[in-house]
Amino acid sequence: MVSKQAFLFSLGSLYLSLLFIFLLMDVYARPANNSALKVETKEKATDNKDENEILPPDHLNGVKMEMDGHLNKEFHQEVFLGKELEEFDEDSEPRRNRRKLAAIFAKVDRNEDKQISASEMQRWIMEKTEEHFQEAVNENKLHFRAVDPDGDGHVSWDEYKIKFLASKGFNEKEVAEKLKNNEDLKIDEETQEVLDNLKDRWFQADNPPPDQLLNEEEFLSFLHPEHSRGMLKFMVKEIIRDLDQDGDKKLTLSEFISLPVGTVENQQAQDIDDDWVRDRKKEYEEVIDANHDGIVTMEELEEYMDPMNEYNALNEAKQMIAVADENQDHLLSLEEILKYSEYFTGSKLMDYARNVHEEF
Repeated sequence: MVSKQAFLFSLGSLYLSLLFIFLLMDVYARPANNSALKVETKEKATDNKDENEILPPDHLNGVKMEMDGHLNKEFHQEVFLGKELEEFDEDSEPRRNRRKLAAIFAKVDRNEDKQISASEMQRWIMEKTEEHFQEAVNENKLHFRAVDPDGDGHVSWDEYKIKFLASKGFNEKEVAEKLKNNEDLKIDEETQEVLDNLKDRWFQADNPPPDQLLNEEEFLSFLHPEHSRGMLKFMVKEIIRDLDQDGDKKLTLSEFISLPVGTVENQQAQDIDDDWVRDRKKEYEEVIDANHDGIVTMEELEEYMDPMNEYNALNEAKQMIAVADENQDHLLSLEEILKYSEYFTGSKLMDYARNVHEEF
C-alpha cells in the first residue's frame, strides 16, 4: 500500500511534469501563433485593399512635407530616383546598385560632360516629379472606377461614403438602404471623425459651380491635393491649423519646431526629438521662410509645398549638389554621387572608391 508521503511526492512530481510540458507547449506554440498573426495580417491587408483604393494616401511622393506637417524624409530619394526608388535596397548587391546609380548619372548628365550641373539636376527633378504625378493619374483611373461602378463619370458624396464604410466592414446594401431612408448608421466615433475630415476634403475638391459630385479629375484632386492649386491651398490651411498655436494663421519658428505630442522617456527618444528640432529649424530658416523675416505665411508654405514649382526645384538641385560637392566646383561627379549614395538613394554603397574606376 502506498504511503501518504509517497503519494504526495508522486502528485508533486506529476504537477511539475505537467507544468514543464505546458511551458514547452507555450514556447513551441509561439512561432505558430506568429504565423497565424502573419496570416491574419495578410488577410487584413487584403481586406484593406478596397480601403486603400478609395482613401487619400498618407504619404505623397515628391512633396517636401507630409499632410500632417512632418518633413518628408525620403524627398531627396523620391525626386532623384523616381520609380526606381524601390529598386535600391540595403540587401541588394552593391555592385548592381552602383551600376544603376551610374546609369541614372548618365541620364541626368544631359550634355555628357561627366558632371551634373544645377540646371541639369533641376530638369531631372521636374521630370521625376512629373513621373510621380503621372503615376498618380494612372492609379486614379482604377480608384475612380472602384467608386463609380455605374460608370456615369460622377460620384456623389453618399456613393463614396457607402464604399468607404463597406471597406470598414459595414454591409454595403444595408448602408445604402439606411442612407436612402435617412436612418442612423451607428458609426463609431473614430470612423465618424475620419468621415468628417474626408467630407471637408470632398467638398474642397468639388470645383465651382459646386454640384456635390466629383468627376475623375476632381477625384484625383481629392486623393492627391498636391497636384491641384485649390487643394494645395486647402492642405496648407490644414497644416497651419494644426501647428499654429496663437491663431494668427502664420507660423513662427517656435511653432514649427514644437515637438509632437508625447513626453521624452529615455535618451533614445531625446535624440529623436533633438533630430526633429534640428531638421525642422534648418528647413524653416533656409528654405520655407523665403524672405527670412522669421514668419512663414500661407503663401510661403504653399510655394514650398508646390511640387511643380521650378524655382523650388532649382533650389533643391543646388542643395543636393552642395551635400556631395567635395571639391566645391558646384558640379557633381559620378565619384561624388557614389560616395554620398546614402543621401541620393537611401542605400549606402560600400567600397565605392575601390570599385568605381574598375567598373566605370
